[in-house]
Amino acid sequence: MRIYDHFAPRLQRYLAGLSGCEGRAEELTQEALLKLWHKAEQFDPAKASLATWLYRIARNLYIDHVRQDRGWLPAQGSLAALERLEAPADGSLDFSPRQEQKLAAALQALPPDQARVIRMAYFEAMSHRQIADQLHLPLGTVKSSLRLAFRKLRAGVEAPQ
Repeated sequence: MRIYDHFAPRLQRYLAGLSGCEGRAEELTQEALLKLWHKAEQFDPAKASLATWLYRIARNLYIDHVRQDRGWLPAQGSLAALERLEAPADGSLDFSPRQEQKLAAALQALPPDQARVIRMAYFEAMSHRQIADQLHLPLGTVKSSLRLAFRKLRAGVEAPQ
């Protein structure tokens, strides 16, 4: 249940961004998490993190779903490009527990305004425009806050301890 509670909203936002349809995203999220449950014994943490594996399952389900749709031929080129997208070979998307702790500490150290825009952009999958509208800020201010926050996060994560 903890995996479901953590990943379901994130997967649904990711899939809604791909498909543009909340209903389809919800179905695919359920299907991806069910597939994870049924194939849990195939998970190898030496190959990828749980998040990477789960997002790959979700992406593949989305691709399969689009291919089953009769109008998928025009999108075939885009899907081929999507299939070639892989996580960087250096594993930079897979964090060790120590790196996750450093990231959490760096997030905590951010000024509240910068932490808020980071959370809205990356944990709530909001666009810069949506953040600006919700916080009643100019779009440029939101972008500047994100840029400054990333610099501070990078410095916090890369700093030796």
